[in-house]
Amino acid sequence: MKVVDLTHPWSIHTPGWTGYPGPKLYYTQNFHTQRIVSQAIETALHVGTHIDAEMHGFDGGKDIASEPLDKLIHEGVVVDLRADVEDWTVITTEMITSKVEVKKHDVLILFTGYKDYYQGGPKQDINRYMNMHPGPGMELLEWMMDMELSWWGVDCGSGDHPMWTSIRAMRPDLRAQFEKSIGKTCEEFFPPFTYTHASGRVVEETYWPAHYRLFPKGIIHAENVGGDLEKVANERCLIGAFPWKLVGGEASICRILAFQDADLKVELA
Repeated sequence: MKVVDLTHPWSIHTPGWTGYPGPKLYYTQNFHTQRIVSQAIETALHVGTHIDAEMHGFDGGKDIASEPLDKLIHEGVVVDLRADVEDWTVITTEMITSKVEVKKHDVLILFTGYKDYYQGGPKQDINRYMNMHPGPGMELLEWMMDMELSWWGVDCGSGDHPMWTSIRAMRPDLRAQFEKSIGKTCEEFFPPFTYTHASGRVVEETYWPAHYRLFPKGIIHAENVGGDLEKVANERCLIGAFPWKLVGGEASICRILAFQDADLKVELA
């Protein structure tokens, strides 16, 4: 069995999502005063490679500690979309299924190549990485629900297209660029959608479809996936996300690993 790391390094330079603070790392004691080193961190949970819990986008959803290991560690596939996407591309189901077989309950990792623009990457461009990356359209999200994915991930700043998030309001300059490129307003290109709250209330929304529509179905996602995605591109393998067992946590920084040549069946002891 071979283990492939799909995780970005984490440091004080690791960027938070657009509008979120970056992390703080500091010494609480050191060798020359207390004879042992201790450090502390202050961070948002959406910094670096991380996985969202249902409660991040679903009022009444599960916390990250409640996600079972046989869901977080499951067979799946990494699909190489690098030749199909550029800034603000809307990812479709056909882009995926033309390259790999996706089975029900799979883990699915979308490899867009935008990890190269991440902090420390060979083409570092954080603005492009966080605010101009590709993202799923509604057709793809509907397919993900039909496939009942265990979870999915992407090597971008968000599981949602950036112009289908609050970045649209935070960065009017980028909104203008996007609208010029498509010849439509954001509202025309990404129209409002509805989802049914657990209470039975039908909600109309304009942002976050990958969060609002999929999380109530138990389909959560990992963001800022990175590492050696090239080594498992278009390959079926065992994929595991290893978050903190954080009770009440709406997300968690995590390690994501792919296991090649491993038994694809996972059972809890």
